[in-house]
Amino acid sequence: MRDNPVKHRLAEGGSAFGTMVFEFFTPGMAQIAAAAGAEFVLYDMEHSGAGIDTIKAQFAACRGIGIVPMVRVPTTQYHFIARCLDAGAMGIMVPMVESATQAKEIVSFTRYPPAGIRGAGFGMAHDDYTGGAPADKIAAAHRRTLVIAQIETPRGAAAVDEIAAIDGIDVLWLGHFDMTNFMGIPGQFTHPDYLAAVDAIVASARRHGKAAGFMPTDETWARDYVAKGFRILACGTDTLMLQQSLSRGLAVLREASAAQSREGAPVRQRARKG
Repeated sequence: MRDNPVKHRLAEGGSAFGTMVFEFFTPGMAQIAAAAGAEFVLYDMEHSGAGIDTIKAQFAACRGIGIVPMVRVPTTQYHFIARCLDAGAMGIMVPMVESATQAKEIVSFTRYPPAGIRGAGFGMAHDDYTGGAPADKIAAAHRRTLVIAQIETPRGAAAVDEIAAIDGIDVLWLGHFDMTNFMGIPGQFTHPDYLAAVDAIVASARRHGKAAGFMPTDETWARDYVAKGFRILACGTDTLMLQQSLSRGLAVLREASAAQSREGAPVRQRARKG
């Protein structure tokens, strides 16, 4: 079975950088991300409407190109988590984690017995359709599966230290927009209550040897949150990056076109008088 270098690097205290995909589930997306230098792609199922067939095809596109496929499932349910793992996910992000009990349940869905309740299916997508001893595959799956608890509510922030203490939780990921929404301060990312939650997440991650995760959408946020102690970061989203790049490109074209029109106006006027 393929290994997960992102999980190992984080466990050793290092950092990992990738991107998040919400819309462009195309055959070349993984290769595009890998060519740009991404170490992982985090595919979204919570808000994108993507189903398991779409996600499985994306995981397949990650084979052989050195990039780690991960997925955010819609909610804490066995059939989402276990099916995505069987389809080839090396990392699972679960939204709205709010208690140690919930965190334990999530981990149990990612582990085979006796450590958990994941059902056995071998010679499938997750082990690249290969043969081999089941015991070896189980051990390899446990070593490589990265489990990300998304902390994005005041309840989650209040319980973050207990969540971080659960064996098998590897990452505490800040859900910044939802955190402010549930606090009643939507989009107020300098509000003291929000910043206190951010600090609590980072502190708990450090205390328990876990990594803190975040998705910055611009350079300022990227620098600020790395400085705060976040070690796994997804650079923007596919839709936002396309919009921003396209917007800049169109602005250049319109500016150049306007300049050309201004320069050409006297010439056209002289031509009409002649």
